[in-house]
Amino acid sequence: MDLHLAGRIAIVTGASKGIGLAITRALVGEGATVVAGARSAGADLSALQAGGRVSFVPVDLAGPEGPTALVDRAVELGGLDVLVNNVGGVTPRPDGFASVTDDDWFRTITLTLMAAVRTTRAALPVMADRGGGSVITISSVNAYLPDPLVIDYSAAKAALANFSKSLSKEVARSGIRVNTISPGPVETDLWLGDSGVARTVAQATGLDPAEVAAQAAAGAATGRFTRPAEIAALVLLLASDRAENVTGSDFSIDGGLVQTL
Repeated sequence: MDLHLAGRIAIVTGASKGIGLAITRALVGEGATVVAGARSAGADLSALQAGGRVSFVPVDLAGPEGPTALVDRAVELGGLDVLVNNVGGVTPRPDGFASVTDDDWFRTITLTLMAAVRTTRAALPVMADRGGGSVITISSVNAYLPDPLVIDYSAAKAALANFSKSLSKEVARSGIRVNTISPGPVETDLWLGDSGVARTVAQATGLDPAEVAAQAAAGAATGRFTRPAEIAALVLLLASDRAENVTGSDFSIDGGLVQTL
């Protein structure tokens, strides 16, 4: 199926690794040009950049200037058709709610919610000038499956989902679609890395990190984590005009982890 993404211009935040890298790679594979935002490029993103359809912009999206820099680069390349708000981070809180300081809350809300708010705000006028576009935000099942282990992250993702749904109603008549994707556990460093969720929980409980990861995977009906490329494939569909009447929707990709309707 031709997704008609060749020649389109996209922004991907948090593009240097994990889900963001997979999304960047998938968009390039469909012929799009990607403005890739991250604090540093890393070897994999640099390799993609060498192909000529990735423009890396070193930004810290915890600050207000980063989003504008990304959109400015897209305008230099010709405009903006697709925005993928992917940047975020999670810190497990094995010591409970009382251990989460105001600074912890502010950091989580800034990176998980405000980075998407600011980048979307900067992107919308450029998309409107192009006659429309697609905003896709990577949320989480924790938006509606609250977990005290990630209490601040869960709250920020819930706010992110609400923001996206609300915005979709405002901008739909301008031809701009706003959707979210909510993964469960994904095969990335966020879960499986040296400072990821599995190792952090293991250190707090005395379990082996592999055992923690296996328990998390067992909670899904499929018995495994989602792969970044699977999320990227869903992004491609939502970015394309094949989904041109889809807006204000959330798509879970969790292997059947959430069992409620």
